Amino acid sequence: MSQFEQLMGASRPYLTDGGMETWLFFQQGFEAPEFAAIVLLDDERAREALRRYFAGFLELAQTQNTGFVLDTDTWRGCLEWAPKLGVSKDKLLELNADAVKFAKSIREEWADRVSPILVNGVVGPAGDGYRPGALPSATEAEAIHTPQIRVFAEEGVDMISAITMTNIGEATGIARAAKAAGLPVVISFTVETDGRLPTGDKLGEAIQAVDAATDGVPAYYMVNCAHPDHFRDAIANGEAWTNRIGGVRANASRLSHEELDVAEELDQGDPKEFGHLHGKLAQMLPSLKVFGGCCGTDLRHVGCVVESLQLQPAD
Repeated sequence: MSQFEQLMGASRPYLTDGGMETWLFFQQGFEAPEFAAIVLLDDERAREALRRYFAGFLELAQTQNTGFVLDTDTWRGCLEWAPKLGVSKDKLLELNADAVKFAKSIREEWADRVSPILVNGVVGPAGDGYRPGALPSATEAEAIHTPQIRVFAEEGVDMISAITMTNIGEATGIARAAKAAGLPVVISFTVETDGRLPTGDKLGEAIQAVDAATDGVPAYYMVNCAHPDHFRDAIANGEAWTNRIGGVRANASRLSHEELDVAEELDQGDPKEFGHLHGKLAQMLPSLKVFGGCCGTDLRHVGCVVESLQLQPAD
């Protein structure tokens, strides 16, 4: 049984990390264009910081006897971002490959303490994660994202996750590219304060549309980069599509994307409340299997989620 099959069949939740980029840039003082953690892989200080960062979450997974989904720092790894990051497309592909190797080295360090650890190739939007701008068709999106996804396949990731998806076409194209590469794929949509995608589509409609266009290729769906209050009403009726939601990586802040985009200070919210809200989400979404955080969250927030889920520590 593959590690991904173990995740899909697990009766116990898996953990993942929090807001990697906000931790690096707001809390640790690193700088990079376009919030692109991937370009920091050439900085040994940043690599050591990321090792410390993941060590905290992996220690939590160890004490709670859970599996762990270990992300690559490749949210800005799509080739469309190369000009804005000041690197060539070939260099960006090299950084994507290096990101997988780096994640694998962390897994190797922790493999005797946490199992399973899935290396998750993170795919971000080709456009802005808050303001999608021009919307690619599914065919265009498949072509745009295929180079990065092929690198992930060549480097042997266990799965990929399309994070902060703003529109149906791009999510569909990524799912198709993942299938062509032979990789399990998770699609994670972001929503605005009204529970709808930035394009105005309802969350449930987006999930159903991608499933229909791909014959159900995504292993499951997630919601990320939104506060639980922003999408609670969208899932409250318990419609059938909510069973497709297998993960949540929420923001600490209740601010809108527009407000967060111009914020000069990090809104870290209330970790205790954050954990409590996830306990409620777990009751509403019976298929939830992966818990972590997004913007403004760190180990404190995910620790409070664990407390709210009332997981029993390892023997």
